Amino acid sequence: MNPDRRLVRTPLIGRCTGAALIGAVLLLAGCGKPQTPAPPPAAQVSVLSVAAKDAPVTFEFVGVTASSQQVEVRARVDGFLDERLYTEGSIVRQDDVMFKMDAKPFEAELDAAKAALAEQEARLWTAQANLKRVKPLARANAVSQKELDDAQGTVNAAAAAVEMAKADVQTAQLNLGYTTIEAPVTGVSSFARIQDGAYVNAQSGPLTYVAQIDPMWVDFSISEDEMLSLRRQMAEGSLRSPGEEKLDVEIVMADGSGYPETGKIFFRDANYSTETGTFLVRATFPNQDGTLRPGQFVRVRVKGAIRPDAILVPQQAVLQGAQGFFVWIVDAEGKAQVRNVEVGDWQGDNWFINKGLSAGDRVITEGLMRLAKGVPVNIVDKRADGAAGKAGEGEVRSAPAPSDEAAASGD
Repeated sequence: MNPDRRLVRTPLIGRCTGAALIGAVLLLAGCGKPQTPAPPPAAQVSVLSVAAKDAPVTFEFVGVTASSQQVEVRARVDGFLDERLYTEGSIVRQDDVMFKMDAKPFEAELDAAKAALAEQEARLWTAQANLKRVKPLARANAVSQKELDDAQGTVNAAAAAVEMAKADVQTAQLNLGYTTIEAPVTGVSSFARIQDGAYVNAQSGPLTYVAQIDPMWVDFSISEDEMLSLRRQMAEGSLRSPGEEKLDVEIVMADGSGYPETGKIFFRDANYSTETGTFLVRATFPNQDGTLRPGQFVRVRVKGAIRPDAILVPQQAVLQGAQGFFVWIVDAEGKAQVRNVEVGDWQGDNWFINKGLSAGDRVITEGLMRLAKGVPVNIVDKRADGAAGKAGEGEVRSAPAPSDEAAASGD
């Protein structure tokens, strides 16, 4: 092998190796250069344009139905109870016979009273006849003035005895009438507390009771905090009420059905109950068909009050984080932002917002789970009626739990 030729090939290999190394370095340098990330896609959302308007307010309470007049049926004379003439639990009309007592002793007392009256009337007749004979004799001075006075006194005493005998007859007739025990009012009867054949008197306790159900009362209570809050809101002007007598009261039955008649508030207890911490309020309802019965639990809805210039937001749009309640809004640049709010009462499917929003704000109502602060949004549904649901209707739903990022940005 020629040594000169070997020396010529060595520099060529060195130059090729050096070029490869330089190319690799340049390639690695190109891979390590930072690249600009692609912008996130716009979130698809539905928004609600906030509008301030007068909104009706519905207050809901738990109530209990009560008879407008519940009367105990008692015996008014002493005697034996012969029979019960009504069906327990049925509707009875006023003056319907409910019980019969043994009337024979009272019939005998009436006969005796009538006989005594006849006796006294006979004595009166005799005294009056004697007086007629004495008067002409007294004018002729054939008898003394004392005899005339005695005759007149006898007539007066006999007349008084007749009146007393008449009173005895009337008392005997009343006692005989009390052996027939009638319904004092029209209403629902209860079961008989005392059975047939028992000896009863005025101290024996009630035989039964009758509960009037038309009209029907509904009692509900307002706590002291609620009462003070309502008074403060009316004083501030954030709540307007037409007056208790003009408020409409509706009730919802245990199965969720609404009672067709509307009631009115007619009584509010002036005293605060220290036992329950509430004020008693009572409303009256017509109940001609007897749908309502005493002792039923119902939901009471009081309507008629107004919140002027109120802002309503759907409940699903209001979230809660570490810093309190907040909503997502769309700013002027079309990006999602967090807005802290102060919430008020729930109203059907909506929530009153006391502070934090103003007319014209665009609140995101759907697509909340895909949001992040500053993310552009694409509005696919927009409303401008100020509320997503009908006030006073629907069930209350809790707001969805916020994400960690939303909760952290809620300040």
